[in-house]
Amino acid sequence: MKFDVYTQEGKKKGSVELSDKIFGVAFKPALIKEVVLSILSNMRTPVAHTKGRGDVRGGGRKPWKQKGTGRARHGSNRSPIWTGGGVTHGPSKEKNYSKKVNRKAARVALTSALSAKVKDGELIMLSELSFEAPKTKDAKSLLDALAKAGFEKLAYKKKNAALVVLPEKDENTYKSFANFGNVFVKDARNINTYDAVKYKYIIFVSPEKVEEILLARVEGK
Repeated sequence: MKFDVYTQEGKKKGSVELSDKIFGVAFKPALIKEVVLSILSNMRTPVAHTKGRGDVRGGGRKPWKQKGTGRARHGSNRSPIWTGGGVTHGPSKEKNYSKKVNRKAARVALTSALSAKVKDGELIMLSELSFEAPKTKDAKSLLDALAKAGFEKLAYKKKNAALVVLPEKDENTYKSFANFGNVFVKDARNINTYDAVKYKYIIFVSPEKVEEILLARVEGK
């Protein structure tokens, strides 16, 4: 599969042939949804927490004797029906929301999501990307250049506009995009299906190197 390759100035610089194993896979929405939900569930941190009758303080003494008072029987004033008592069936921070997905299914979901980006024209190949120093201005110039090249939403989309995928970590690139609330940077070995569906555009820097890393992941190496 052939892709147009762009320079850092937003100009076309030939094309590159990439594998159909990653960019030519059938669209599988049900599988993508399952994998995305598992990723979000595994990211979830339980915060809401209530105390049951065994957790609240007090209640060691019986409120009144069992018989002879004319009142209902009670064994503890920490019962859920008492003010200040425990909570019945409330949320607990001990709850585990994690979901397991087959590793092979996760790989297929990623390639399926990336292939969908190809069909929608939302995958951008950048021949190289280098900043001499961390500069937000330089990063903004790149986005503006790509917007003029045909990827218009990079110029005005306020949330999740683009994911920049690097073949390896580069501090200058990370820091240059750090002030953007709508652009995120990741290296190729860490991207997942959620990333592929969350962002409008995906920008692959040095696509042949990124493809090599993704192929190794897909083939389980």
